[in-house]
Amino acid sequence: MKRRVSVEIDLDALKRNYVKIAERVEPAGVLSVLKANAYGLGVAEYAKALFDAGCRAFGVAEPYEALELIRILKSSRDCAEVQILSSVLPDEIEPMVKSGVILPVVDLSSARLISAAAGKLKKIAKVHIKIDTGMGRLGIPVNGALETVIEITKLPNLDCEGIFSHCAMAYDPKDPATARQIKAFKILLANLKTKGLAFRKIHIAASDAINNFPETARKPFNVVRTGINLHGSFDPNGRKALKLEPVLTLKTRVAQVRELPAGTTLGYGRTWCLDAPHKIATVSAGYADGFPLAISNRGFVFIGGRRCKILGRISMDYTTVDVTDIPDVKAGDEVICFGRCGDDSITPDDWAEIKGTHAYDIICSLGSRVERIAAGRD
Repeated sequence: MKRRVSVEIDLDALKRNYVKIAERVEPAGVLSVLKANAYGLGVAEYAKALFDAGCRAFGVAEPYEALELIRILKSSRDCAEVQILSSVLPDEIEPMVKSGVILPVVDLSSARLISAAAGKLKKIAKVHIKIDTGMGRLGIPVNGALETVIEITKLPNLDCEGIFSHCAMAYDPKDPATARQIKAFKILLANLKTKGLAFRKIHIAASDAINNFPETARKPFNVVRTGINLHGSFDPNGRKALKLEPVLTLKTRVAQVRELPAGTTLGYGRTWCLDAPHKIATVSAGYADGFPLAISNRGFVFIGGRRCKILGRISMDYTTVDVTDIPDVKAGDEVICFGRCGDDSITPDDWAEIKGTHAYDIICSLGSRVERIAAGRD
């Protein structure tokens, strides 16, 4: 039986987006970020499609994600790397070293634990040293980082192949904070070089920086990280320099169509009152499926090839929309919640802008009963 709500994932568009990003940042390499089950969309299909497109480096947030990705890429492990980008807890270190995951070093104590675990296992642990240049979340604070990094590189059983940081406001090209972060990181790198320390992989750019601060893909940087851009989404404040394609289409179906008289109120809280007779369709998706409450009375969906305004507050399972000008609408008809419809489109970015958030929030909020349908991969 067909599910009421589904999100279709265009893997061919995903691969084209990856190739565009890779071409844009050449000769820098691209690390595809697939944390949180590829933002809830299904990491297996994403990873395989991106590998087919040429990706050989993948980033996650925590160990279980890393192990799942290793399993998926098992046949490709000789040429594909899996990297944890955030932190690793003490009890997680030994199994991660044993699995060959590239680990973040967020301070000297974690570096010592990784070194000890690698020695115990008679392995060399590959690590990237994380520098906090202004994010204020994880890593070695850039002021005073020089001596700490030097101490880390002296530890046995570590291959300190990389060093990286993360921008707090790269989504806003007008804010000076990102330039300060980039400058502070470059100063640290220059000081490390005077001490004879160089790193094979250096990165600070995520999706927003790739678009808004192209210098983050040029020397001394030689790797970029991309997540949301793979979906064809951008922060609304950014330049959207990359011409990427939307990858996702969220669909549902009409549950009922009714002719309602003037004065009828719609939904919880009676937030919309009809000023004239209208034809109203109730569609089979609500906030449990990922519709943000913020698009109540403000957002649109496509029915019959045309935009239809959402009227009334969105419920958990249903949403009411105006189909007065759409002929022959009936129960079972397809509804495109976001995606392309002819020459028009509604995107997760559009919903995010109304909600005052970003596309990650919209994509990660798609509910568990939304069927994920990946298409386009051979």
